[in-house]
Amino acid sequence: MRRTGIVYDERCLEHINPPGGVAFGSLPEWATVEAFERPERLALTRRVLDGSGALGWATALDARHAGEEELRLAHTEAHVRRVLDAAARPEPVELGVDAWTGPGTHDAMLLAAGGLLVAADAVLTGAVDNAFALLRPPGHHAERAAAMGFCLFNNTAIAARWAQREHGIERVAIVDWDVHHGNGAEEIFGDDPSVLTISLHQDALYPAHTGALGSGGEANVNVPLPAGTGDHGYADAFDRVVAPAVRAFDPGLVIVGAGQDASATDPLGRMSLTVPGFRALADRAVALAAEVCDGRLVVMLEGGYSLLHLPLANLAILEGLAGADPSFASDPVGVDVPGALREVEREAVNAAEREYVR
Repeated sequence: MRRTGIVYDERCLEHINPPGGVAFGSLPEWATVEAFERPERLALTRRVLDGSGALGWATALDARHAGEEELRLAHTEAHVRRVLDAAARPEPVELGVDAWTGPGTHDAMLLAAGGLLVAADAVLTGAVDNAFALLRPPGHHAERAAAMGFCLFNNTAIAARWAQREHGIERVAIVDWDVHHGNGAEEIFGDDPSVLTISLHQDALYPAHTGALGSGGEANVNVPLPAGTGDHGYADAFDRVVAPAVRAFDPGLVIVGAGQDASATDPLGRMSLTVPGFRALADRAVALAAEVCDGRLVVMLEGGYSLLHLPLANLAILEGLAGADPSFASDPVGVDVPGALREVEREAVNAAEREYVR
């Protein structure tokens, strides 16, 4: 097995978006719940990883806070100041559409950015072969001077710039398979040919009017896919578009923005990826990184809002990074799961049933 690092920090559970959150069972069964980017995304993932035994073989890496100067690698000074000032206030502040700060946001957002830098450093120094940063809030919608879509700082963009500065990496490739367009990195690196940005996403979903085929900067590739695309479609798009583009670019580091909201049960997308489908994407990313940059691969959690699918998909990705035998040979959703994962999956199913209108 490969040495795979994992960055997880419980302080990232303290961030609430939207403010106040919605506790399970606190609303009537008919009510619609808007709290999609919620702490349970990480908490349930942690339980699944523990139940599977993955925490026994993965290398734990301790997150750290990103500094203001590091945040400015990808953001304007005014944006950094605005977000930090908002997060220091006792009341919730809306900084953009669906992008809030609250009492628990300060540490969480700085750990999300800094934790990815820890993962990148461990990979680039050879302490681990690759790494998965399981932190929140996500960041791929954040632009140089704008917060939006649950995202305050663009973690992958900061890490790309940081790797160039701190480790002398000339070219970095960011591959984003979140179901929503990776507009943040596209905007940040639009005039910079040293960072390749690739986004696999559902066509015309979010943000509106971005992510079209052929749009973006000099080193940008958008792959808009039709609603309903599943495992085979994503694999084909990776093989025919993503891999050739990354090979031609020849980066020294590959960063994956792994949003698992392309899963078949996600409330914010209309794609059909399964747990083995995410494992297949991870396997492809590992093979591609081995081919172009001696395996230097860092993965950052982005979206993924189905509490049924996300924890299991995260496990599959981690197993793919390590080259471990898969816990699931087929999609486990809706069927019994053997062993220690059975209770965890049942809890996730019950949580999802409480959260979303059936």
